[in-house]
Amino acid sequence: MEYYRRDHLASEHVSLPEVHRSVTIPQTVTGWKRLLAFLGPAYLVSVGYMDPGNWATDLEGGARFGYSLLWVLLLANLIALLVQTLAARLGIASGRDLAQACREQYPRPVAFALWVLAEIAIAACDLAELLGTAIGLHLLFGIPTLVGVVITGADSLLLLAIQNLGIRKFEAFILSLVFIVGMCFVAELIFAQPSAAHIAAGFIPNLPDAALYVALGMIGATVMPHNLYLHSALVQTRAYDETESGKRQACRYNFADTAIALNAAFFVNAAILILAAAVFHARGIEVTELEQAHALLAPLLGTTLASTAFAVALLAAGQSSTLTGTLAGQIVMEGFIRLRLRPIVRRLITRAIAIVPAVVVLLTTGEHGTYQLLILSQVILSLQLPFAIIPLVHFTSSRHLMGALANPLWVRILGWIAASIVVVLNIRLALTTLSAWIVTSHSVLLDIVVLIGAIALAILLGATLLIPILRRWRHVPTPSWHHVLAAVESALNSHPQYRTIAAAIAHDEKDPLVMQHAVALAREHNARVVLLHVVEGAVGTVYPTAYDAEARADEAYLTDLCRSIADRGVECTSLIGYGNVPRELVRMVRQCGADILIMGGHRHRGLSDVLFGATISPVRHSLDIPVVIV
Repeated sequence: MEYYRRDHLASEHVSLPEVHRSVTIPQTVTGWKRLLAFLGPAYLVSVGYMDPGNWATDLEGGARFGYSLLWVLLLANLIALLVQTLAARLGIASGRDLAQACREQYPRPVAFALWVLAEIAIAACDLAELLGTAIGLHLLFGIPTLVGVVITGADSLLLLAIQNLGIRKFEAFILSLVFIVGMCFVAELIFAQPSAAHIAAGFIPNLPDAALYVALGMIGATVMPHNLYLHSALVQTRAYDETESGKRQACRYNFADTAIALNAAFFVNAAILILAAAVFHARGIEVTELEQAHALLAPLLGTTLASTAFAVALLAAGQSSTLTGTLAGQIVMEGFIRLRLRPIVRRLITRAIAIVPAVVVLLTTGEHGTYQLLILSQVILSLQLPFAIIPLVHFTSSRHLMGALANPLWVRILGWIAASIVVVLNIRLALTTLSAWIVTSHSVLLDIVVLIGAIALAILLGATLLIPILRRWRHVPTPSWHHVLAAVESALNSHPQYRTIAAAIAHDEKDPLVMQHAVALAREHNARVVLLHVVEGAVGTVYPTAYDAEARADEAYLTDLCRSIADRGVECTSLIGYGNVPRELVRMVRQCGADILIMGGHRHRGLSDVLFGATISPVRHSLDIPVVIV
């Protein structure tokens, strides 16, 4: 597998480096012409708001509950508009995407857990896109869904080819797919002729019995967590002016981009729900599969164009969402763990993870099981939402990270209200689901595993919420690449001065190299050398005060080495320790007041460390001076 790890230079820690600041912003134009240069990122994000997972939840909501859940779509769209705007502001103001910010601002275990959850969300999203594309192929060309699932792996090649054309052509391709989806549903609404009065009534908040699961799935399908990571990176493809006024202008134009794109996505979602309410709920038909909806549209609406438009829109939605989901996966992996895979490798891994549950469901329950799998994937996305929204609100409210573009009070209030809505709904769903699971489950072991997982998620949610607050209260500085670079520049303008150089002597073949470096450094700094050696023999370990033959031989060896160093004009003394090597080395380094320690590497790891002992790691973690390994 080809990969490379990023080093610590900020210039290389950018999101999507192949297209970072690749879109020039014309300085001589204003108004809508300048806006056109910023349009694009939100359209790539918006395709995730109309993917096949949305179709499943919207169709279920419309077919079972009529128009009554339209307000849920509107609420989800408003939350999406807010959090996507915050994601864009984070990318513009801080120069980081959400994954990078999480890695910097949270302790490593918390950041790692957030990365795992983000990967699960992307896999769940990809599962929905895979099933949607496969079902679209089945509806249009009669290809079996199981075969279509396998065929969808080839879209990796399509992604690679389109990405190579540049970000603007990639955006144009995605926009054309979004346009196809929109036009198909304009036609569907014309055929269905829904009631305007019923549509208006659907925007009055009302949650029918048994609608929570579907409503939460609709929110999860609309406000998709991976889109927050994606949007915070995509806005950085524009070469906007990096002054405060330039960033403010970029934020305004990106808000316009987000509002236009997400309202288009809201139209598509609302159209799906309205279509299901007008065609299926009005006739008392419960839809349990996308294929069923496709088959019923033609006879119920009296035209085959309705079912064809449905299938074409489904295929376009699945394919466009797949392409942007791959970019989100790349951003998450690079941002959280600084591991960058080739795009095609990343695509194949994500797709392979998604194919497994799809194939299992198709083989065990048949094609009718894919519909419930689509809805389940959207609930998984909703459960992951708090772990993306809470850090986003924290970060965009931080003056340390955002500077003058930090959220004003009213935006912070709206952000926490949105986060609270999502958290409360998820807690309610989790409690309901866990209760039902425990009642119906016949496996105590499985119950324990589920409960442990729920408790772990609750602890992680608490850590995600509280750690930034505790940092602010304790005034704990959070790392920033800009501050790190400034510190590096300052350090390079000064030179360290060493007075005492400790050299760990092991009485083996590495000693000459250790001595060479110690003496060269001592001459450069006019410093003294202190040779350190630990007697590891059985007698020395059990009886540290014993002066056996090994201790005498080691002492004579150190005396000869000191004499050789002194002959070269460098002051030299020695110290001997007994027993535990790391502990004794640390003690002697502190005893002699060394400014730097030079020691040889033992060139073994893993099981050998267990058998022979590890020295370097515990020594360097116990000292606050430079440790040079030769």
